[in-house]
Amino acid sequence: MVIQLAPEFAPAHVAAIKTLVKAGRFDDGRIVRVQDNYVVQWVARPDPGKAPLSQPPDVREQRKRPNPLPPEYERSADGLAFTPSPFKDSYAEAGFVAGWQAARDSKAGPDGGSVWLAHCYGTVGVGRDMPPDTGDGAELYTVIGHGPRHLDRNIANVGRVLAGIEPHAALPRGTEALGFYKDEGQRTKVTRVRLASQIPGFPRWQMMDTASPSFAGVVNARANRTGFFVRQAGAADLCTLKVPTREVPREVK
Repeated sequence: MVIQLAPEFAPAHVAAIKTLVKAGRFDDGRIVRVQDNYVVQWVARPDPGKAPLSQPPDVREQRKRPNPLPPEYERSADGLAFTPSPFKDSYAEAGFVAGWQAARDSKAGPDGGSVWLAHCYGTVGVGRDMPPDTGDGAELYTVIGHGPRHLDRNIANVGRVLAGIEPHAALPRGTEALGFYKDEGQRTKVTRVRLASQIPGFPRWQMMDTASPSFAGVVNARANRTGFFVRQAGAADLCTLKVPTREVPREVK
């Protein structure tokens, strides 16, 4: 799985995740939850003597962190170029920020209000306990179903999956509450996690400019499919307006 991180939206969480990866904490971790039409969730290797985090947040032991991360569920819109979607959104004003599917306050004040990453297919978020400041980056999930937008501004979103989500989305569903696996025998081992900067020759990726006329054409085509539809929808949910991405072709020598 290839994941793009979004430090411009959750800098403290992204820094914590990078620290965990560099320390090898995700090596020998576990996929602990697969909930149908919802999420796949994986966790870092637990501390010695501890079991993997594999229970819903309201029943597990609540963690107390000496240096809690801020609840980076939204950020100031200042300094961000927001390209609004031409279609109405059920939750907020939907749009795009530098290639990301995002939303913002529809009644923004003089300061520009706030903006946040939307929970769409492939979005990566940070699991936490009940208190808002208990997500430490050691528990991550990605959306594998219809965008659960009700989670927006309740969880720190830190990025998105660029490639490799399909085999994870096809894993057996967990049978316990919220799709958690019942025991160790059902969990899938996470072999190794590395930062792209740690892998020589790791490919680069490109994202379509969401402020460009080309992307505006993509948005219009998603809302008004020609040649097949009998009745044009004339609308599109933000999560259906996926931003085109691609791996940069390697030079042929």
